Amino acid sequence: MSRKITEMQKLESKEIVSDYRFFSETIEIGRISPLSFLEAGNFAYKEKHFYWQNADRTLTIVGLGHAEVITSTEDDKRYLEVSKRWKELCDVLIKEEKDIAPVLFGGFSFDPKSVQTLEWESFPSAYFVVPSFQLISKNGQMFVSINLITTASNAVDEFEALREERDRLIHLAEVNEFAPSIKPTVSHVEEIRKSAYLKAVQDVTDQIKIGEAEKVVIARSIRMDFEQEVSNVAALHHITSEQQESYHFGLQKDGQLFFGATPERLIEIVHGRAYSACVAGSIERGKTASEDRKLGEELLNDDKNREEHHYVVKMISDVFDKYCTDILMPKEPKLMRIRDIQHLFTPIEGKLESGTDIFNLVEDLHPTPALGGVPTNKALEVIRREEQMDRGYYAAPIGWTDSDGNGEFAVGIRSGLLDGDKAYLYAGGGIVADSEPQKEYDETWVKFRPVLRSLGGKLNG
Repeated sequence: MSRKITEMQKLESKEIVSDYRFFSETIEIGRISPLSFLEAGNFAYKEKHFYWQNADRTLTIVGLGHAEVITSTEDDKRYLEVSKRWKELCDVLIKEEKDIAPVLFGGFSFDPKSVQTLEWESFPSAYFVVPSFQLISKNGQMFVSINLITTASNAVDEFEALREERDRLIHLAEVNEFAPSIKPTVSHVEEIRKSAYLKAVQDVTDQIKIGEAEKVVIARSIRMDFEQEVSNVAALHHITSEQQESYHFGLQKDGQLFFGATPERLIEIVHGRAYSACVAGSIERGKTASEDRKLGEELLNDDKNREEHHYVVKMISDVFDKYCTDILMPKEPKLMRIRDIQHLFTPIEGKLESGTDIFNLVEDLHPTPALGGVPTNKALEVIRREEQMDRGYYAAPIGWTDSDGNGEFAVGIRSGLLDGDKAYLYAGGGIVADSEPQKEYDETWVKFRPVLRSLGGKLNG
């Protein structure tokens, strides 16, 4: 702590402080529920929190408060702006070697050039936060960090106040164990522009047949209304319970929570090695093990789904060729089975080239053919013209990076935007030359299910 206090005292000795300093301190604590920690801060930080849990549940991150907010409204420079500002902060980071690396968490919009609708108006093209209080549960250990980014002359006093608040939050989480409420009562479910969606699928199929594109992902949305305002913490609890094999996330901004349970990792970096997952092509789960196996075999041998999967594999492997060496990838896909759906899945990994950060890969990987189409630019033009929906952060990168360069981003599918007593849910599918509107429509209901069910909706739509 001596170096940290000394740096703070240096700040206090200056009448005018022009440079930022980034102070971080970590303590290890006993096991508590991460959702209890989130609930402990739900009153004071109701509009300033986030939640992340990886697919194998070895890492959970909770953030409360905002030590710093990084945003961008740029179309083409948003990744660079976030990366540049984060590097600037990391360059002035002061922490002990034993302290856990501070985390930057947030997401990007799917398409900054799309027309923004009312439900997404508070979310900019990029939105990231450094939390004031950061809980990390990793491999059976639990840590809470304080992050302070300041130019103020009373840094020592600020840090002491944060320590007191940290201890208060931990105590609340320990003694007031989080008891999730029952699922909300749904008063109404509205399919938004259903007929327009079916027409869009047919129109896009016709365009693909004449060579306008090879594949285009078309999405749609539904709106849920509830009898009462829905607790954000309860929504996160229910989504983690419903869809246990997925990445769970929640990003709060201005009273709205973008949350979900996505099966699709976009990119992970661990100690200089990059990992991704090619996920595209899907079919429902069977009612029995025998039916499930037959459906899986059907998926593995289906030309339409194999073609859709090939586009994703080709695009992601090209990005890895650009930024990585020592690349490993199997030649054939396997099945990824989660509660409501089966996907074709091909993992890929490689050693990251020097000078590359996670935002380089996120920029080049988004949107994958699984969420945009092929070729990318043409598919985006078709989506803007035919879909006529603001995806917001749906199907876009959401995740974290830390001051050591590690991090993980997932693709924000199987997701919804919770806004008090209402929610918007999003789902889509890849359209190719032999797509059928009714089958694509039916598939969206399978993809709506995780969030729909977590919010008390019926499984059959």
